[in-house]
Amino acid sequence: MVQAMKYDDAISLADWRRQVAALYAAVRDSPTPREGWDLWRAERERLFLQHPQSPLLPDERDAAHAPRYFDYDAEARVLVDVAPVEGDDVELPASQPADFSATPVGTARFTLHGEECALGVHWLAGYAGGIFVSFRDATSGTETYGAGRYLLDTAKSADLGLDGGRLVLDFNFAYQPSCSYDPRWACPLAPRENWLAVAVRAGERLAA
Repeated sequence: MVQAMKYDDAISLADWRRQVAALYAAVRDSPTPREGWDLWRAERERLFLQHPQSPLLPDERDAAHAPRYFDYDAEARVLVDVAPVEGDDVELPASQPADFSATPVGTARFTLHGEECALGVHWLAGYAGGIFVSFRDATSGTETYGAGRYLLDTAKSADLGLDGGRLVLDFNFAYQPSCSYDPRWACPLAPRENWLAVAVRAGERLAA
């Protein structure tokens, strides 16, 4: 967030990240991906409506402004082998002037609803570092947030882990960046290479 951080805010933000980390750990331990998704939605709504670090503006922390989702789509969960890449650091696009330097570390190639897709996997240079995968798709700007959604942001504990040694990309867990709710937040956005032609009707969506 682009503003001075006070102690109470820092403690509150640390608690938010702690709870998000616990949530994703519970998701990874869930008996089925669908049960993990149900837990994820319920806990996200609780955090958005009750936690002081909610991205929602204070006067919008009610059920009418809680996150909305497409129906669960079992085919939107893909396991991918990531092909390693090497390259110079890049500056990711951002919701406002900010420095989001990242290192390209891999390319995830997969098939989604019959379409061949590829997403760049980056390592964020900021804070503690972390794997970052964001995307735009054919629903962006109409059914979903125009600047795209996040799949993974391990620096903030949004991490679905591995399954059989393959990276889990489950689009049912795609979510809007915080800046979509409050423009004071500065967020890295999807680079051009991560604009998908397919319509991804899974994960968080705009209110109907």
